[in-house]
Amino acid sequence: MGLSASRRVHAAVGSAVFLVAAPGVVAGVIPWLLTGWQSSHPPVPVVALGSILVVAGAVLVMYAFAGFVSEGAGAPAPVAPTQRLVVGGLYRYVRNPMYLAVGTMIIGQPLLLGRASLLGYAAIFYAVVIAFVRGYEEPVLAARYGDEYRAYRRAVPGWWPRLRP
Repeated sequence: MGLSASRRVHAAVGSAVFLVAAPGVVAGVIPWLLTGWQSSHPPVPVVALGSILVVAGAVLVMYAFAGFVSEGAGAPAPVAPTQRLVVGGLYRYVRNPMYLAVGTMIIGQPLLLGRASLLGYAAIFYAVVIAFVRGYEEPVLAARYGDEYRAYRRAVPGWWPRLRP
């Protein structure tokens, strides 16, 4: 059963808004407020590794968001949930690729800028995200998708990606 063009457009717009509102703030605005993007000029190899992590995280976030539109016909925002459980793409390897990708961007920033304070922010980010997933997302997904989600949860790790889907 295909998705209507209007449903895909609605999902794409909702995802774009949420992309700016959530990962954009969490991995962009807050680190900027904490550092002003001021660098302590770390060694070039450290900057290179940080840059790779930031770019890789950004690419993975975009890819995960696209899956919500193409496979799920919705947005990753709780106010515009998907019509179908998203289990393809990155979600075949790990249940929370979007959070891991945003965290990767955040972890890359202290390396890129040489600002250790962002490591503390990364720890806070992960603590909040894990609590949110356990306390809200997992129960909501189980209620919405039932046995399909429970089977997916048993088959795919939550936080440590498996090597083969």
